[in-house]
Amino acid sequence: MIALRSSRGAYANGSPCFLRQASLHAPVKAVNSDYESLLSCHWDTVSPNTKQRRHAEHVFLRGEPKILYSSSTFRNVPRGQVPEVAFLGRSNVGKSSLLNKLMNKNMCHISKNPGRTKTMNFFAVGGEDEQGNPGRLTVLDMPGYGHESRAEWGEEIMKYLIGRKQLVRTFVLIDSMHGLKRSDESLLQALRENAISHQIVLSKVDRILFPKGRDPTHQMLLRNATALQQTAGSIRAKLDAMNVAGPKPLGEILACSTAASLERGKWLGINNLRWAVLSATGLNEIRKQPMLLNAHRVHDVASETMPETTKYR
Repeated sequence: MIALRSSRGAYANGSPCFLRQASLHAPVKAVNSDYESLLSCHWDTVSPNTKQRRHAEHVFLRGEPKILYSSSTFRNVPRGQVPEVAFLGRSNVGKSSLLNKLMNKNMCHISKNPGRTKTMNFFAVGGEDEQGNPGRLTVLDMPGYGHESRAEWGEEIMKYLIGRKQLVRTFVLIDSMHGLKRSDESLLQALRENAISHQIVLSKVDRILFPKGRDPTHQMLLRNATALQQTAGSIRAKLDAMNVAGPKPLGEILACSTAASLERGKWLGINNLRWAVLSATGLNEIRKQPMLLNAHRVHDVASETMPETTKYR
């Protein structure tokens, strides 16, 4: 378990956050095309639109993710050349499953036994960049904290979070069915006290949206979105009530599921999370495709090809 001082926040005087209220009462047909907007809670940021989610998916699917290195100690971590994001969560919060869906490949070992991840694991994502780095960003899988974790893991994790210059944001996974636990509050307090940029992600939200293992449908998502809203609002209220110096988490709470999908190959909330990662790393710019005024010349001259600027970076 991470050996950090705990600060318990009461659920009082914290104004809850709200999902898009218009969407909660919209016709199902309208929700079908933008159901992802129901899976995030924003009060200081704006939910990504369909084009931004598509861009985020494109970046993450460009090139195969690669394991860079693993380390049990911070001092042995090589210097990075690209921005890094770290994922933290209690043991068995579903972190490995979420990262596999995020990277669209089974890179992290999944186990029902808590404490499976014992090292800091670095993955190159987004394909090779212009400088020859194997990825445009690095995704870091951290050992879980809480049950079956070890104090030395927590010490090395904090050394990395405080000392790593390439780290741009830490994503803290919270089990949507259990909410904030004391170990979560202890970690969040440490992040705030050390001014480490962080954001909350709710995992396993299919248990709220599609209870009792029911098949996912747009109608059921719309019906149970209020329950998800209440869960996010309760967590935000506890965060606001924490009497801790330092910057609060980013003003949005994302919700994800690795067990439910309304579109083939698109897991609930994953593209929202991908966009949040790109926003944190500065890779969220969508370049406009220039108009080809003399496009017919491409067929006249065999040596001409479409310019690289017509592609996403």
